[in-house]
Amino acid sequence: MKVFAIGDVHLSFYSPVDPRCWDNVKVSKPMDIFGEEWYEHYRKIYDNWLSVVGPEDLVLMPGDFSWAMKLDEARYDLEFLGLLPGTIAGVAGNHDYWWQSLSQVRAALPANMRVIQNDHLVFGDLAICGSRGWSCPGEAHYEAHYKEEDQKIYRRELLRMENSLKGVQAGAQKIVVITHFMPTSEQHEKNDMIELFLRYGVDSVVYGHLHSDAVRLKLPDRAWGINFHLVSADYVNFAPVKIM
Repeated sequence: MKVFAIGDVHLSFYSPVDPRCWDNVKVSKPMDIFGEEWYEHYRKIYDNWLSVVGPEDLVLMPGDFSWAMKLDEARYDLEFLGLLPGTIAGVAGNHDYWWQSLSQVRAALPANMRVIQNDHLVFGDLAICGSRGWSCPGEAHYEAHYKEEDQKIYRRELLRMENSLKGVQAGAQKIVVITHFMPTSEQHEKNDMIELFLRYGVDSVVYGHLHSDAVRLKLPDRAWGINFHLVSADYVNFAPVKIM
């Protein structure tokens, strides 16, 4: 089994997708408003995915799957992911408004997709943990805007992350975390989230959320003895990247 990752695919289909007829694809939010590299990005993702991912492989996705506001509006986006080979494991992103009731979300997922919230997944000797995360203390947005509300959400996500990590059994040889937000401030300060990773022996962290000029804020590939992978779709050229 190979482990790949890609995040922030930002799908918005409002009819079924037939990869044999891309000209018939209809989207509610064309992503090329954010740059020409996003033109028909879903087609790039499909082609690149099929070129590297096999049915026995695992693909980690750190959120922002769909622009849908409600679960039923996300059905064609989820169906599209169901067309792709491999097993998908993911967490919610800040734009996944359709992700409300966990039981309803899980019931709507395609057969090849699993999601994490307060729990973890096991693939052989590999444990996959995670939570959405949030803006971190010390981050410009956190300090300048809704500090009290951000603190509340951040503490909740810390709790969800620890719930995910503490359930891992001793047999797991490696722990990989998926989180939507970069788990530190722009200054890359050690914080409560990093302390959690160190306490539970996390090997690697996969995250997204950063786009365009913001990718300059990314963490080094290795810090505090942990491997960090930024996998926002535009940053990885709309192709799943092998991390393990």
